[in-house]
Amino acid sequence: MKKNLLEAGKIINTHGVRGEVRIQPWADSPGFLAGFGSLYIDGKPFEVLSARVHKGFVIVAFEEASDIDAAIKLKNKVVFIDKDSVKLEAGQHFIADIFGLCAIDEKTGEELGTIADVMTLPANNVYVIEGKRTILVPAVEEFIVETNIEAGYVKVRLIEGM
Repeated sequence: MKKNLLEAGKIINTHGVRGEVRIQPWADSPGFLAGFGSLYIDGKPFEVLSARVHKGFVIVAFEEASDIDAAIKLKNKVVFIDKDSVKLEAGQHFIADIFGLCAIDEKTGEELGTIADVMTLPANNVYVIEGKRTILVPAVEEFIVETNIEAGYVKVRLIEGM
């Protein structure tokens, strides 16, 4: 499988009878996933002929699946994006890049552990830091002081009870 592929959603069903599929996006917005010219399934590129957002899902027509029979075979497949084809704005990053980063207490400089998981909750994401103990830190400005993917750390501001 090609390096730099990130899971981006799952094909949950077909849509209509012309070979379109309905994708549940795993992104900040369904529109993000609808903007790609190709998606990857089972490590192979699938050219996107059309993509639109519909009720929180992304409806996609692939060149490689031009009828309902071909679309049915894609049901329950995970779709990937090529990370290199995405230009993120300053300060943005992929959740996948957060895993394994060292979490550092902003006040003491102490290493708290590493980010072992990211819980995606309706209000905001929560970083799960595993070290001497498990610490849950909301991924919001009040608690995440600095994220430096290149240097491999996240500085966090802890409050009493965390």
